[in-house]
Amino acid sequence: MSQHKATIDWKRSGPDFLKGRYTREHTWTFDGGLTVAASPSPAVVPVPWSNPANVDPEEAFVASISSCHMLTWLFLAARAGYEVESYRDEAVGVLTKNEKGVPWVSSVALNPVIVYAGEKRPDAAEDARLHHLAHEQCFIANSVKTLVTVGPAPLAH
Repeated sequence: MSQHKATIDWKRSGPDFLKGRYTREHTWTFDGGLTVAASPSPAVVPVPWSNPANVDPEEAFVASISSCHMLTWLFLAARAGYEVESYRDEAVGVLTKNEKGVPWVSSVALNPVIVYAGEKRPDAAEDARLHHLAHEQCFIANSVKTLVTVGPAPLAH
């Protein structure tokens, strides 16, 4: 159907690579031209070998799940006749160890707060239905084994 490209660039910046003393800072350049500063999470690789100001792969993973869910949900909400003013999600991913002791992002909790415009508003059952459909149709959610939940979030009006 389509291809999606990212170029990852890293260069050694010091003489102590073999001793593990090197920066892990790098860049992600996407096919549209945007370049993002990236780094491992300081929870995984300590500063100064990581940079907490940069995006880390775990954050990007959580953001991609949240973004895909939101985009799918907005499409479904519009088709159902709900006018949406804003959508904000403070998504949280949890890193745990699997049965082999290898860390992985085992769950992502989505916590959308949605503000509607207009008179038509979904009730709790309709809201749950739209989020369920969005999860089923989200390309990213269909690509991962991570548990993705849409947490109990109040509907903002």
